[in-house]
Amino acid sequence: MDRSPSSVSISRNHSSSALENGDANHKGNTHFMRKIPAGAETSNILVGEVDFLDKTLSAFIRLSQAGIMGDLTEVPVPTRFIFVLLGPMGGISGFHEIGRAMATLMSDEVFHDVAYKAKNRNHLLAGIDEFLDAVTVLPPGEWDPAIRIEPPAAIPSQEVRKRPKEEKPKEDFDEEADEQKLREESGLSRTGRLFGGLINDVKRKAPFYFSDFKDALALQCVASFIFLYFACLSPIITFGGLLSEATGKNMAAMESLVSGFVCGIGYGFFSGQPLTILGSTGPVLVFETIVYEFCKKVDWSYMSFRFWIGTWTAVILIILVALDASACVCYITRFTEENFATLIAFIFIYKAIENVLSIGKKYPLNTIPSETLGYDCWCKPPNISLPSSYNNMNWTTLDKTACENYNGTMIGDGCNAPHYVPNVFLMSIILFMGTFLLSVELKDFKNALFFPSKVRQVVSDFAVIIAIFSMSTLDHFVGIPTPKLEVPAEFKPTLEGRGWIISPFQRNPLWSAIVACLPALLGTILIFMDQQITA
Repeated sequence: MDRSPSSVSISRNHSSSALENGDANHKGNTHFMRKIPAGAETSNILVGEVDFLDKTLSAFIRLSQAGIMGDLTEVPVPTRFIFVLLGPMGGISGFHEIGRAMATLMSDEVFHDVAYKAKNRNHLLAGIDEFLDAVTVLPPGEWDPAIRIEPPAAIPSQEVRKRPKEEKPKEDFDEEADEQKLREESGLSRTGRLFGGLINDVKRKAPFYFSDFKDALALQCVASFIFLYFACLSPIITFGGLLSEATGKNMAAMESLVSGFVCGIGYGFFSGQPLTILGSTGPVLVFETIVYEFCKKVDWSYMSFRFWIGTWTAVILIILVALDASACVCYITRFTEENFATLIAFIFIYKAIENVLSIGKKYPLNTIPSETLGYDCWCKPPNISLPSSYNNMNWTTLDKTACENYNGTMIGDGCNAPHYVPNVFLMSIILFMGTFLLSVELKDFKNALFFPSKVRQVVSDFAVIIAIFSMSTLDHFVGIPTPKLEVPAEFKPTLEGRGWIISPFQRNPLWSAIVACLPALLGTILIFMDQQITA
């Protein structure tokens, strides 16, 4: 096979017919021509660099009819194959080596037979793979290019390479047994004994238990500590605010911090998965909202009922651990995982938009500034006989909450008058969109062209924290009274008048402890799915 130079200049005045018919005056290397057998065809390999390409562009062309292309080849032999490689400036040495490799491929008897008969790209790739399997490679450090390698005395036959490879007989194996072995190694198989899975987890964890704490003393872990602190703290406080609205401040930011502290310490010391979710998630938030609305409807104490739900949930989870229920995780498909992850994402998105819109309802925009608003509103006593102490009360000075507690009615033109606060809703939208856009852009900062890779990675890891801190700083300096997430300054329950110890019943009937097993079963399913799928 003849190989052309790596770069060829063709005059623009040459037409395509001139290339096909050849130059009549071009005789080529007549001495070399005598050694080429009759009917031979050539392959032209052209490589070069251009200034209008950003990426490498290559093409392998097989002509349906071979033709002479003027002085493109050293000898007037018809061209059958053309390989063109063009790339951006500065890479000509690499392009030249690719051209040399392609020329070596085309000089192989088996590969150029493949090139003649190939019908698609995969056939060519199969031919290249076969060539790589059969080729002999000399390492550059073990051979001096100045030393000439003598040609073989006899060219070995290539018929063996042309024969289809015999398929090796497949070893008999039981696919189910192989899967069972993998499940046992990963702890996803039933042991057949009570708490067998838990015992195996302890055995797997024991050899690395002390080293996990010892390795954490390295200086490189400091950045991870800071990141994990904020990564755990941010969702706990965020969900604390959501729980505060959903449960009437029975469970809020302080309660979420305490639960995160207890779970974090407990998991850190005793678990086999210390990076499991610590805190509430979207489905749990929905569950708590439903339970609270139910308790409010039937006039039960939410925290007392929630105590029994938690107790039943703990009992059911212990039973699941005893029966190695975690082995069922191997039957959960990717479809289920994606559905659950999508549900959590939609809950996050929905609650975020709902909270912003609720600010618009509480602090609406004043679209009619010229409108005169009246704020006359007072409490009217109920039309029933009241104790004498109630009759001596000045009902007009009571606020809405006190009036409702005494079964009074708020009347007046100003009772439903909107409370306009300039720019609160608009500023909330700016903070909302600014936090989202800034966190998304900073998360993608690791792919930017600025700063060293370590700096980009740190900025990307702390993207959400930086976004929240930046928008909070902006809100502080602007001075608009936007709604804030209230976190108690001292260690006490969020709801006034309630202690940390909850009475199991309070005003709830005794049989509510039995009824709590039904929502506890649903809560267990949510917790199991959270820990086994999304964790």
